[in-house]
Amino acid sequence: MIESYIKELIKEYPNFPKDGILFKDLMPILANPKVYKLLINKMGQSSICKRAENIIAIDARGFLFATSIGLSLEKPVIVARKPGKLPGNLIEESYELEYGTNALSIQKEALLNKDNFVIIDDLLATGGTVSCISNILKKEGKKIIGLSVVVELLELRGRNKVNMEVDSIVKY
Repeated sequence: MIESYIKELIKEYPNFPKDGILFKDLMPILANPKVYKLLINKMGQSSICKRAENIIAIDARGFLFATSIGLSLEKPVIVARKPGKLPGNLIEESYELEYGTNALSIQKEALLNKDNFVIIDDLLATGGTVSCISNILKKEGKKIIGLSVVVELLELRGRNKVNMEVDSIVKY
C-alpha cells in the first residue's frame, strides 16, 4: 500500500547529476504529510530500527528520514556529513559514488557510549556511502544492526556490497 503511494510521488530526472544517471527525487514525499508519516512509521517499525539503540543519518537526504524516525522511536540520531560541515574531532572516510568520489565524517564524541546502530538513508544504489559509514563504525568498534532506506536500486547491487541486513520500502 505505502509502496504504491511512494512510487507515485517519486519523480525521475534523466541525466542528473550527470549523463547516464536516472535520478530518483524523493522530495515530493515530504510535500505529502500523510504519505511521509506512513513512510516514517513503516521504516520505524522495521526490526532493524527496533533492535538498534542509535541511528546514523547520512548527509543530506538521509537526515530527513532519520531524524523523524529517531523522534518517533526516541532514539539518538548521529549525523554523517560531507567534508567541512562538522566541527571537532572527526573520523573521516572516502568512498566512490556511481558518479564520482566523496567523503563522510562523524564527530568522534557523538559515538561515545553508543554501541549499535542502524544506518538510515534515502536510497541504496551502489552501496558506496553505506560502506563508508560501515567502515567508520567498525573502526570504532561499533556494531551495525542494518540499513534502512526508502528506495533500493536493485540493478546496482548495493545490497551485495554493504554486507548487512537491508530494509528497503520501494525497489526498482
